[in-house]
Amino acid sequence: MVSMKRMAAVAAVAMVGLSACSGTDSGSSAVPGVPGEAKGGDLLAKAPVAAAADILPGSTMEKIKQRGELIVGGSLDAPLLSQQNPTTGEVEGFDADMGKALAKYIIGEPKVKIVNSASETREALLSNGTVDVVFQTYTITPERAKQVAFAGPYYSSGLSLAVRKGTAGIAKPEDLNGKTVIAGANTPAIPAIKKLAPQAKIVTFGSDPECMQALKQERGDAYVQDETLLVANAQKDPSVQVVGQPFTSDPYGIGLKHGDEQFKKFVNDWLKKIQGDGLWQQTWKNSIGTVVQGEAPTPPQIGSVPGS
Repeated sequence: MVSMKRMAAVAAVAMVGLSACSGTDSGSSAVPGVPGEAKGGDLLAKAPVAAAADILPGSTMEKIKQRGELIVGGSLDAPLLSQQNPTTGEVEGFDADMGKALAKYIIGEPKVKIVNSASETREALLSNGTVDVVFQTYTITPERAKQVAFAGPYYSSGLSLAVRKGTAGIAKPEDLNGKTVIAGANTPAIPAIKKLAPQAKIVTFGSDPECMQALKQERGDAYVQDETLLVANAQKDPSVQVVGQPFTSDPYGIGLKHGDEQFKKFVNDWLKKIQGDGLWQQTWKNSIGTVVQGEAPTPPQIGSVPGS
């Protein structure tokens, strides 16, 4: 699991904040993923391809391979995770490259189409077959596992606080009591705030950029979000800063259609393979590791949390 102290240290050193990224609003827009240039291209060139015997007849894997692309529910506006490069059109980052590597494993080429999804639409996109998988800082919870299946966890982070630079009196979740707090709709931040700061007023928005814009516009006193996103955004906008340390542990899972145990096993086997051969670690170094100091963390154990 990623070292929370190390992530917090980066946030403290940066002491800068979040950008109101220029990605598209949540919705159904789709963008083709292009194999990465430079580091990303080198990484995907080394990515494994599944044996023909692993693509079982009639399976989800076979359908994806016959289609010739993996359809991923994800983001176009999450720095270091899944963000569209305005110059190349390529979608870059840890989640984006994980999706491309899974596509190569199934198809033989990293061909991906990203359906830009919001936190409140992911379950529907999986259940109705619009997407094959979701890579989108999708925290595994027992409640969500009633609607979707989760492979992994494949990464672990935690909730942190962001405020406008110069804000006094907010350094920990309990300081949010009596304050207006911004959170993403249908995210673990909401129950966490209610538990730790029951007197806080919570306002929600559909995407990370909308939440950060609301914070900058003083529509809330603080923004609670996954530290991975906050630290990534911390490079871009000095008007907002990350404060305190992460106060939860949030395991990310790969969202899959509920009940497809065959595909879940296949994806988990792929995760074990890329963790064992170092591809997972290199993907981290090329993205999150450009901000977080030190070596890649040890990946979380697959199946280690309730709901996985």
